[in-house]
Amino acid sequence: MSRSAARCTGTKAAGAPALFQYCLRLGDNALVLGHRLSEWSSRAPTLEIDIALSNLALDLIGQARMLLSYAGEAEGAGRDEDALAYHRDVLDFRNVLLVEQPNGDFAHTIARHVFYAVCARAMYEALCQSRDTTLAAIAAKAVKEMTYHERYAGEWLVRLGDGTRESRTRAQAAIDRLWPLTGELFETDQVENELSARGIVPDMSGLQPLWRARIEEILARATLARPEECPMLSGGRSGHHGEHLGHLLAELQYLPRAYPGAVW
Repeated sequence: MSRSAARCTGTKAAGAPALFQYCLRLGDNALVLGHRLSEWSSRAPTLEIDIALSNLALDLIGQARMLLSYAGEAEGAGRDEDALAYHRDVLDFRNVLLVEQPNGDFAHTIARHVFYAVCARAMYEALCQSRDTTLAAIAAKAVKEMTYHERYAGEWLVRLGDGTRESRTRAQAAIDRLWPLTGELFETDQVENELSARGIVPDMSGLQPLWRARIEEILARATLARPEECPMLSGGRSGHHGEHLGHLLAELQYLPRAYPGAVW
């Protein structure tokens, strides 16, 4: 069989139920974090940062649109990206806990984004080799964006950590607080194991050493300490979220739910 013939081109070859869950997870991560970053619009420390964070948010929302659209195709129940984004309740969201955390101060937002962006870049780099051509195409676009996200957030973390006493204190506090939420980024279950065995998605547990090496390099440049090993928190990918996601969705979903069927 030729290499091109061996590549999957649709949801049937990929295993639709597992593919639906996988795309939903990635799409929810991007959607929720994109909305979090959008909350900085008109509130960022400077105009330049305001525009930059808004652009990062747009990248993530674009990724969410592609992933949720593909999730809808895999599900085959007639739900499009809008239905999946605006008409699911909080318990139906499958994002990791990290991305739903409130913005906090600027250092907290940057630390959160460093942790996520480094992981997402590594994941999309591997996903470019997916046997599912749609996922590979989405990844090829997303990896370019997440490479920039990693560089932008990483450089800011270095400035904060190696800056004033106040900025260093805030950056270290953000790293320490968010660290227990990073383990969930690399959890695997039956959904990912099934798709990984078919060459459709990467094994996330195998990407964790690369993520850790990149994070430790950024922290070293920022003169920040990596937190000690500790129990990791999880549950978001199975629908068990903190109180913060409910408040976020109340704002995100307000208009489509208040005016169902409305169009521009």
